[in-house]
Amino acid sequence: MTTTLLRTAGELHARARTGRRAVVMTMGALHEGHATLIRTARRLAGREGEVVVTVFVNPLQFGAGEDLDRYPRTLDADVKLAEQSGADVVFAPAVDEVYPGGEPQVRITAGPMGERLEGSSRPGHFDGMLTVVAKLLHLTRPDVALYGQKDAQQLALIRRMVRDLNFGVEIVGVPTVREEDGLALSSRNRYLSPAERRTALALSRALFAGQDRHAAQEALRARAREVPATRARAEALSAIGESRAAADAHAVATAVPGGPAAVRAAARQVLDEAARLEPPLELDYLALVDPSDFTEIGDDFTGEAVLAVAARVGTTRLIDNIPLTFGTLGAAS
Repeated sequence: MTTTLLRTAGELHARARTGRRAVVMTMGALHEGHATLIRTARRLAGREGEVVVTVFVNPLQFGAGEDLDRYPRTLDADVKLAEQSGADVVFAPAVDEVYPGGEPQVRITAGPMGERLEGSSRPGHFDGMLTVVAKLLHLTRPDVALYGQKDAQQLALIRRMVRDLNFGVEIVGVPTVREEDGLALSSRNRYLSPAERRTALALSRALFAGQDRHAAQEALRARAREVPATRARAEALSAIGESRAAADAHAVATAVPGGPAAVRAAARQVLDEAARLEPPLELDYLALVDPSDFTEIGDDFTGEAVLAVAARVGTTRLIDNIPLTFGTLGAAS
């Protein structure tokens, strides 16, 4: 397969379409995470469909002092990786193709969800992101668009925009791709020195520590549900030698509620230790949130949640997250 490089929407619209068009939006500097998105798009589009990869460094989503000027631009390598991954087209428009009248006066506003976490740290970022996503959806006219779950808040906002504004496109989230040491793949990883990279590993270690604490809690609850979780029942089981079940039942009967709090604490411990490394990790936020609106969850929360972290190592800001599910086993008897 030979991938075609196009620069204008007119060129893209002139292409004959037979099957589904799947679009993967990127800012370039493609890596294996993007390749996974493109391969997934290829499967969804099918043999008769078409995969379009957009490469556009969007100036609207970079704030003052951020890395717009030094953001890596590697179009030749991007086209090669896109081709190897199954893309039919790389659409790499110039800024004046996307914003022909200069910066747009009318923009998409992310609303309250866009002011939390990443939005609080990077004011205006999500307004700029949603504006360019809306424009690229119009310019590429896909049936399905794919985004990485590493940018969980971005994905949630795109889904909300598509739903609220009746875009006729399916949005698919693709799981985060990690390097062998656990670091989430990012175009910004290349900025890290070897020492900075060692510190940066605390982001994924913190998430995994929270995940492990959550798994242990859920396993304890599952074990305890084999018997009523009461002190009297635990004492009765102990009397007949069922020490494992008794211990589990007693632990659940006497535990302080707050599974989410324990998950946060486990992750925070790793991040606190990383703050004492050289170079240190400078934490921006650690949050355990409801993915529908990115508000913090309470101890009685049930359902899907996202454990998210953002931090700076040296001059490089990194984000990561993992999904967790609370309360799927039902109430204890």
